[in-house]
Amino acid sequence: MPSTIIPVDRLDPVEHIPDPGTGPAVPPPGKRPRIEEVARLAGVSIISVSRALRKPEIVSKETRARIEEAVAATGFSLNPHASALRSGRSNVVMVFMSSLYSEQFVNAAHAFSEVMEPAGFEVVLARTFYNYQREIQLTQSLTQVRPAAVFITGVLEQERNRAMFERMNIPVVESWAYTDQPIDMLVGMSNTDGAAAVARHLFDKGYRRLGFIGRQTGRGRIRQLAFEEECGRLGAQYVGGVSLPTVKSWEEGAGALADLLDSGVMPDAVFCANDLMACGALMETRSRALRVPEDLALIGFGDNSLMRELQPGITTVTCDPFEIGRRAGEMLVSRLSGDRPEQERMVLPLSLIERGSC
Repeated sequence: MPSTIIPVDRLDPVEHIPDPGTGPAVPPPGKRPRIEEVARLAGVSIISVSRALRKPEIVSKETRARIEEAVAATGFSLNPHASALRSGRSNVVMVFMSSLYSEQFVNAAHAFSEVMEPAGFEVVLARTFYNYQREIQLTQSLTQVRPAAVFITGVLEQERNRAMFERMNIPVVESWAYTDQPIDMLVGMSNTDGAAAVARHLFDKGYRRLGFIGRQTGRGRIRQLAFEEECGRLGAQYVGGVSLPTVKSWEEGAGALADLLDSGVMPDAVFCANDLMACGALMETRSRALRVPEDLALIGFGDNSLMRELQPGITTVTCDPFEIGRRAGEMLVSRLSGDRPEQERMVLPLSLIERGSC
């Protein structure tokens, strides 16, 4: 199983999404949002807020909607974890995981926990599923829980989230992208260089009609743009792509490849910019009796055990998730101990692992 190290030095064009302006980003540090603020913002009584949060079925849909908007704007919670508020700090460290279905993120969280737990911290996992609104809700909950630190399997793009983290003033490690504007610390990887390497590998193998399936925002979008650009530079034909709002399982990959092939573009190789999508795409080729790589070549991004075991094996670009988690843990333990980490921002190498799919 040949493996090639990919040189990485290019920054990822991480998009910063403006605050929609629906309310204050976060309450002032040390000040817990009060139910009176929610009631005032929603234009209802305090008892209506309490009922809507405790027994929503007895409150009208319209009133409930106004109260929910006010709660989201203020970050109010009925469960403020009082002990953490009293001390101003807890021993809880949060992990924002993009998906619990991805082996890559699970492995990173495992390695992270192996560093944090012996240092006396409890690791709590929260899933975001690549959803911006979900990220906002989780970030608002942190103003109540007051964790010691946060590790994110990604970089935050929402300006509201970024502002909330900056106001909370807790150590944060972002990852899985290479940006020059992290909130705090970063264990990065260059999606741009990785996707460009995919295009070069396919071109060197003789494939000229190249397609794409992936996620339409965040890292998926970065990988698609870099792949398209490198196709143009090489003289390969980018025949089109299918992008999804989120990826939860391999079935999305099967459906995305089906949509791409049914559109009539007829690629001879497809870049699957997500490990789950690559597995699903291979499943779809089987349902269509397509030979891989003879009829259609596939290459993924990320790695999991299915990519290694499904025949003929899926070629992929990957970054060691255990190293990402370990480095993130070491940074946070150092910072929480009152020291300065040796490195607060780093970019890790990528590898192209060649298997039978191309």
